[in-house]
Amino acid sequence: MLAGGVAALAVGPLPARAQGAKVARIGFLYPGVTAVAAPRIAALREGMKAGGYADAAQAEIVVKAAEGDPTRMVPGAAELVTAKVDAIVAISPSAVRAAKAATATLPIVANDLESDPIASGFVASLARPGGNITGVFSDFPDFGMKWLELLKEAIPALSRAVIFWDPATGPTQLAAVQEAGRRLGVALTVLEVPSIAALQEAFARAADLKPDAVVLLSSPIFGTNPKRIAELALAHRIAVATLFSEIAKAGGLMAYGPNLLGTFQQTGTMVGKVLQGVRPADLPVERPSRFELVINAATAKALGLSLSPAVLLRADEVVE
Repeated sequence: MLAGGVAALAVGPLPARAQGAKVARIGFLYPGVTAVAAPRIAALREGMKAGGYADAAQAEIVVKAAEGDPTRMVPGAAELVTAKVDAIVAISPSAVRAAKAATATLPIVANDLESDPIASGFVASLARPGGNITGVFSDFPDFGMKWLELLKEAIPALSRAVIFWDPATGPTQLAAVQEAGRRLGVALTVLEVPSIAALQEAFARAADLKPDAVVLLSSPIFGTNPKRIAELALAHRIAVATLFSEIAKAGGLMAYGPNLLGTFQQTGTMVGKVLQGVRPADLPVERPSRFELVINAATAKALGLSLSPAVLLRADEVVE
């Protein structure tokens, strides 16, 4: 069975329930691990309230977490449909695909930092999605370029990098970073990392290749395991660049990308609107609105890297 849970006990009186009004049940379809879902759910609730759903604190969040095993997404989506939730929040491309296959009627609000929603067939257009799916999508190809550019500044001699890619996220990011490698003259080796269990072997293989750095493409496999990834990177003395600030704060070298909890707040705002009757078909797709650069100066020192003042000055946060 998938890990499942009902979030947040209500504190104090529940006026909506006392009056017999229905309080929403939200499915939270999550490919990551349950242990790190709580702050994401809290941010989702904040967004729901900001989106005008007054009972955000009382809403029942039904969590189906795949614990890093992508094969568990499809049964998780089916269980949420059977549970008659009012909407499904689908995190990651695999969750959106699973939810789409499970229902053509329930509203699906995506938090997908990897897919091109039109090319993936999730929506007809950004302005008018047209079906039962909308959400926050981030398929900016320039992130691949930015990660390598920042690594080039941090490691001027950068000529070889290993790319960790979760194939469940699709080809958009991979194509972008490969083009960036060609433009910057950095030879890239791609290693597929399809599950949490594959992380240790991936770092061991990367260490054998002796790259100048490793770039982790966006995936819930990486984003929900920051401590494990930082430990493996430091143990193998590998400089890591990624989308996820939590990895940089835990000991990775750097992160550049959307503020993760900010994307969940945005997603929650869209859920709040859906719960008030706005159809996903008419609710425009959004892009992340907050971005951050986090650099771990302590890790740079441990790796023998001397970061330029220009790089440090551009950082939103420097971990000493």
